[in-house]
Amino acid sequence: MTAAPRWLDRQLAPASAASATLLARAAMDGSWRRAELAERLVDTHLLGPVAAEELAVRLLDLSPRWPHGTVATLAHLLAELPDLDPPAPPVLLSTPAPRWQADVPPWCTAEELAAALDLDLGELSWFADIRGWNRHSAAPLRHYRARWMATRSGGWRLIEAPKPRLAELQRRLLRRVLAKLPLHEAAHGFRPGHSVATFAAPHAGQSLVVRLDLEGFFATVSLPRVHGLLREVGYPPAVARLLAGLLTTITPVDVLAARPDSAGATWRLRRRLAIAHLPQGAPSSPAVANLVARRLDHRLAALAERLGANYTRYADDLAFSGPASLPLHRLVPGARRIAADEGFRLREDKTRIAAAHQRQRLAGLVVNVAPAVSRDDYDALRAELYNCLRTGPAEQNRTEHADYRAHLRGRIAWIAATHPARGARLLDMWERISW
Repeated sequence: MTAAPRWLDRQLAPASAASATLLARAAMDGSWRRAELAERLVDTHLLGPVAAEELAVRLLDLSPRWPHGTVATLAHLLAELPDLDPPAPPVLLSTPAPRWQADVPPWCTAEELAAALDLDLGELSWFADIRGWNRHSAAPLRHYRARWMATRSGGWRLIEAPKPRLAELQRRLLRRVLAKLPLHEAAHGFRPGHSVATFAAPHAGQSLVVRLDLEGFFATVSLPRVHGLLREVGYPPAVARLLAGLLTTITPVDVLAARPDSAGATWRLRRRLAIAHLPQGAPSSPAVANLVARRLDHRLAALAERLGANYTRYADDLAFSGPASLPLHRLVPGARRIAADEGFRLREDKTRIAAAHQRQRLAGLVVNVAPAVSRDDYDALRAELYNCLRTGPAEQNRTEHADYRAHLRGRIAWIAATHPARGARLLDMWERISW
């Protein structure tokens, strides 16, 4: 059996040609794109996220298109690859300074990052979960509390909420790093001065409105993609890896098995959650997802401009609109192809196309004339508030909200955002309820 190349030997102990075969099989088992290649290589548990990202880039350099040979051919190529790193000079006189792309804290070492976060190196390694401890540790020792929530469409969503200390670290990174990085103007979710209303406004009164949905938006953003984002900002590899570890997590096996309809979970969702990904529930995740999706926004906005359409995005909701002559036969396939190129996937069952004579709805707002909550939603909430006045709120809290009062107040604010007069009438009813 031939010995493994030096780059593989650094990752495996012991290393062999069998390891190259396993990596080749994983590489060829899917699309030939950097992000997805790196994810599949990490899935083998033979390479860490950074090494997997490096190997994915190397494979794309060697073969920009999906290879037509066999697994054995690619395995032979992997076994023959020279060391990925250039040989170090005998005397290192100087280290190139990072080229910072934004006004972010210039953390160049793990020690500097730890000091900035008021941690020692051991704590930093633990919270960044460098060795994947949390995947198999007992629940009290994990950094996240996980629970499955039913969605309105009949599926299930995994909420992974960080425990207080990690949540505070993530909020610090949000303020000091993530909030200082530029977003594309088409992104309207989770950013100051933007809302669902600003997301929907460009599509009001249009002849055609198209809504597309990204599948598993947060789970699709893997640790290698976050690491790549932070490297682009200027952080050295080791610091970028620690930062990415603080912002991502791996779902424990028992949590995956506890999904209420585990048989209905797609293999793609299981695979994404089983590797390091953005947790839905962390205060930093929306900002990271928006930043990772910048290139997606740029390309979709360019597609829309070419076709004479408007484009905006709110988290995983993509919205396009334009005249009745809008070439849908080019728009939808083009958006699907761009999303795939950028490591995302459209949910075909959630694609909606509405003409002016139909109800055009985006993120819960009707946009036929101006963005507003539908009259049906307003009437339903008004009836619920009336019943709270008549029989008391406990009788109406059929979904057992922990804070039903705040829940109703939030729904009123949602309506008031686009229709202040209706919001004022609902708020008057809410204030007269005996809580």
